Amino acid sequence: MVKSTLIVRVDHLGGSVLVETQNEMSRDPAMLEASARVKKVIRQAGPQSATHADIDCGKYTVFYVMSGQTMYVAFCEKSYPKNVAFTYLDDIQTQFSQQHPEREYAVPTVLKPFHYMSFENDIRKTMKAYSDPRAVQGPGLDKINEELRGVTEVMKKNIEDLIYRGDSLDKMGDMSSRLREESRKYRKAAVRINWELLLKQYGPIGGVALIMIIFIWWRFF
Repeated sequence: MVKSTLIVRVDHLGGSVLVETQNEMSRDPAMLEASARVKKVIRQAGPQSATHADIDCGKYTVFYVMSGQTMYVAFCEKSYPKNVAFTYLDDIQTQFSQQHPEREYAVPTVLKPFHYMSFENDIRKTMKAYSDPRAVQGPGLDKINEELRGVTEVMKKNIEDLIYRGDSLDKMGDMSSRLREESRKYRKAAVRINWELLLKQYGPIGGVALIMIIFIWWRFF
C-alpha cells in the first residue's frame, strides 16, 4: 500500500515542500533512508528528468511523477504494483492541479507556508481508495498501461526516424497529435476505472440507504 505522499515544487533551491502526509512511518529507519534518497533526486531534478520513475529503496519503492515544476512522490511497500502507483500519482496530480494551478507557486519567493497543507485530507482519501491494489487494478488497467507504453515507444521511434531522415515538421506534428490523442484516451479510461472503484466501495452503502428510505416511506407514509 501507499505509506506516504509528498508534493514538491522543484527549484534551484533544492525543492519546496507543498504537501506531505505525516504518520508514524516517519520514525521508521528504512523510511528515513528512502526520504534521504528522494531529497537527492529532488535536488538533481530538472527539465530533462524522467516524467515517471521509480526508485528501489530496500524495504520501500518510491515512485514519482513530474508535471512541469511539480513532483508528486509516493512511498510504497515493496510489493505495491508499479502501474497502480503511477495511476495513484496521476490521480493526485489531477486533483492538486485543479485546486492549485502551478502559477500559484511558480515563484519560490511567493510561496505561503502551510497554504497547501489542507490538501493532505484529499491525499488521505485517495490513499484509502488505493489501499487495495487488486480492487484498483481490475482487468482493464494493465491493458491500458501496456497499450499506452506501446504507443509511446512506437511514436518515439517514428519521430526519431523522421528527424534522422530530415522529413518535414508537418509529419512530426501529425505524430505528436496522434500521441496526444492516445494519451487522452488513457486518461478517460483511468477516470472510468476510478469511478468503478468508487461504486464498488460505496455502492452497497447507497443501496442499503435507499432500501431503508423506501421502507420508512412505506411504513409511515
